[in-house]
Amino acid sequence: MDERVQLGVELLAHLECEELPLSDAMDRVETITTDPHLTREILDTAEMRGLLDREDGLVRPSGGVYVSFDSEVVQREGEFTCKRCGADISTGHFIQFDAAEHGPFGSSCIRKVTGRE
Repeated sequence: MDERVQLGVELLAHLECEELPLSDAMDRVETITTDPHLTREILDTAEMRGLLDREDGLVRPSGGVYVSFDSEVVQREGEFTCKRCGADISTGHFIQFDAAEHGPFGSSCIRKVTGRE
């Protein structure tokens, strides 16, 4: 399986929210890929594995497993561009998933991507 698909599935499985609009889920997946075929594969794979339900334009994660900011998010200093908003950042936040590391994100975008905000 494509590493980006696996990474996207893990990201969706770890969302810290009860439900969110499909467009918000897509916003998170687009931090991994903007390819519509891969995006669809990520959503379909997550749904087939029972990690989320899609209905009426809403996505409901069913995993209940969230990203631990203490152990699964690493901060690094340097010159980075946030994967979500495109801003230049000096502190990058990276999520450590089994499939791969995902980031960098700024301090507010990491919270949005994980569903904390």
